[in-house]
Order: sequence, then structure tokens, then C-alpha cells
Amino acid sequence: MERLRIVQEVTTISDLMINEQIRDREVRVIGEDGEQLGIMSSREAMKLAEEAGLDLVKIAPTAKPPVCKIVDYGKFKYEQTRKEKEAKKKQKIIDVKEIRLSPNIDTNDLNTKVNAARKFLTKGDKVKVTLRFRGREMAHMASSKHILDDVAQQLSDIAVVEKAPKVEGRSMTMFLTEKR
Repeated sequence: MERLRIVQEVTTISDLMINEQIRDREVRVIGEDGEQLGIMSSREAMKLAEEAGLDLVKIAPTAKPPVCKIVDYGKFKYEQTRKEKEAKKKQKIIDVKEIRLSPNIDTNDLNTKVNAARKFLTKGDKVKVTLRFRGREMAHMASSKHILDDVAQQLSDIAVVEKAPKVEGRSMTMFLTEKR
């Protein structure tokens, strides 16, 4: 009963299997310098790792046979987390900003909304333009599509329509993204 609990604790620390957790009959072993040591039993690989004073870490569990590497586990884990942080730094997060319009919008109000959309697009965000209909406006949905077309036309110098205007319930939406 107590042995089972210890195994659960070890597997929650990391998703990689190390040392005695590796129960495969045969494993492909990579040495500490990166050279191929060949395919051997997991016991032999453990002996090699112990002789070097290092850990045996299963780095590719889905391969046939699984690939294990002889490394210092603490150092290996540290390097992995550092690589993940570097990858996150290089990611560009794209937000979707929404601009809401109504069918009876005036030209100056429309120009203000277009300028806001232009600002969002130059920052690298996507823009969702929503035309909302209320009450009797629902009867004239088709004739109001020209408003979204006007927005797309005014922003055509810096933006391209990613998703064409589409009716969803009480609104009509269109997505714009920056030109590449």
C-alpha cells in the first residue's frame, strides 16, 4: 500500500520517467556526450548511468524501442524549462478586438469606428466588426450589409477580410486582419 503511494508521488513530479521507473525490456541508449550506445536492456543502461554517476531519463517514450539518455536529471530539467521560456518569449499573441455598429449609424460615427479599427489593426490585432440589429431593424438585415462592406473598403489599404459578413442570430459579423 505504501509502495503504491510513493510511485504516484514520483510520477506527479515530472512527466518523464527516470531510473527505476523505466520498465521497458529494451531501450536505445544515448550517452552523456550525445553518442549512440546502441540498444540494450534497461538494467544494463541503469548500470551504465550509475557508473557515470548520472540518471537514465526516457526522452522518447513513443519510439520503438524507447530512447533513453544518460544525463544529470536536475540539469536536464532546468535546460528544458529554460527552452520553454525562450519559446514563450518569441510567441506573438494576437487579440481579437470588436467594433460594434448599428444599422442606422451616421457617417461621422462610422469614420470614428473605422479609425479605431485601423489603430487595432496596426498593433497587429484582428478586428471583429459586428453589426447589431434590434426590433424592427431585423426586417432589413440584407439592406444593411453595405455598412460592413464600407468598413472593409475604407480599411482595404491595411486590412483584408478574413471572414466575409455572416448573419448569426441578431447580428452580422465580419473579421479583418492586417495585410501581410
